[in-house]
Amino acid sequence: MSLLVVGLSHRSAPVSILERAALSGDTRIKLLQDTLAAEPAAEGTVLATCNRIELYADVDKFHAGVAELSTLLAQHSGVGLEELTPYLYVHYEDRAVHHLFSVACGLDSMVVGEGQILGQIKDALALGQEQHTAGRLLNDLFQQALRVGKRAHSETGIDRAGQSLVTFGLEQLADGAGDADVDTWAKGKRALVIGAGSMSSLAAATLARSGVSEVVIANRTLDRAERLAQILSEPGGTGVTARAVEMVAVGDELTRADVVVSCTGATGLVLTGEAVETAVQGRRAPLALLDLAMPRDIDAAAHRVPGVRLVDIESLAEASADAPMAADVDQVRGIVSDEVAAFGAAQRAAHITPTVVALRTMAADVVAGEVARLEGRLPDLDDKQRAEITQTVRRVVDKLLHAPTVRVKQLASEPGGAGYADALRTLFDLDPETVASVSRADLTDADVKNRGRV
Repeated sequence: MSLLVVGLSHRSAPVSILERAALSGDTRIKLLQDTLAAEPAAEGTVLATCNRIELYADVDKFHAGVAELSTLLAQHSGVGLEELTPYLYVHYEDRAVHHLFSVACGLDSMVVGEGQILGQIKDALALGQEQHTAGRLLNDLFQQALRVGKRAHSETGIDRAGQSLVTFGLEQLADGAGDADVDTWAKGKRALVIGAGSMSSLAAATLARSGVSEVVIANRTLDRAERLAQILSEPGGTGVTARAVEMVAVGDELTRADVVVSCTGATGLVLTGEAVETAVQGRRAPLALLDLAMPRDIDAAAHRVPGVRLVDIESLAEASADAPMAADVDQVRGIVSDEVAAFGAAQRAAHITPTVVALRTMAADVVAGEVARLEGRLPDLDDKQRAEITQTVRRVVDKLLHAPTVRVKQLASEPGGAGYADALRTLFDLDPETVASVSRADLTDADVKNRGRV
């Protein structure tokens, strides 16, 4: 396994760097295309969230891979390589697997235990599949990461250790207002949610369940805002009063809102400090702002406006640093360690399978050739005799190959077992192209199977 991950997150970089390095959808696609065009990389995909950017690749050279992936991240993020490098981390092989599995379980999240990262990992896999940049290794890795994350949430109490970024942000706003819980703070308030993506939808639903009197959805595409408002308003949904508006109406809605949550994909500010100051002029009720976007949607200067409380990614990072760790975190760490070992063993075992298949194919060809030669020497054999001889020769070959092929699979699944496939190829003088053709056929089947799971 030659898995390499190069990235930066809230743990390694300040928010100001993460904000500048944020990747748009089109930029992610171009990054993947350039990654595959780079010499060291055979596969690649990118995991990009509001507080992490990670490039995963299957590389044939470690040092060249690190240099190439770091350069590509710098080029596509717009942050110079010299400035970006101190904030980058590198994980390789089993450490890279351990890192992704920890991320999937929420252990590496800003709010420990949050479950939204699973959807983002699924999106990263889907992007790699759509762009045909994720091969067998990354398909297997990300599918397994999703299963590990789900296992952690179902078998432990990691959910009690943390919440989604939305819930944590609303708790910070409620705490700042002197309320003990979000429901008490939110009850009867009018909420404005800017954006209609997954994070904004979660914010709207959370606010609705918390008891706000109205939710207004503003989005660049009005249709998406209307669909979200309809879902919230339906009796089967939250039942809250909800309506959709265009982005041009945000200024007017801001004057009536008590709480605003913004999470868009905009590259510039959605709410300037001046707009916020104008909105609160002449009002007595405080205005609570939650900015979950990266780069930020709301001008940081808004927190200096009297009567305004702003919570953003940066302040959430500071608050989460002091959050208590639940005892369940240790149990999740144990799950991650077990799953990393199992994944490594499965990958090592899979590495030798094409060689074993090629060996058995060669043996079958030898049997067929010898039987054909026997028929030439003994033309008077009847069908029953010929079948019995053929079956006997096959049994002999199968028995001779059974023990070594089973044993070599066991040995290959252990750490350091990758060399057994090479030894098998050398000992039996197997044609490398035959082994490669089995691997290619295997990969095609795996791609079809894995793509259907997402």
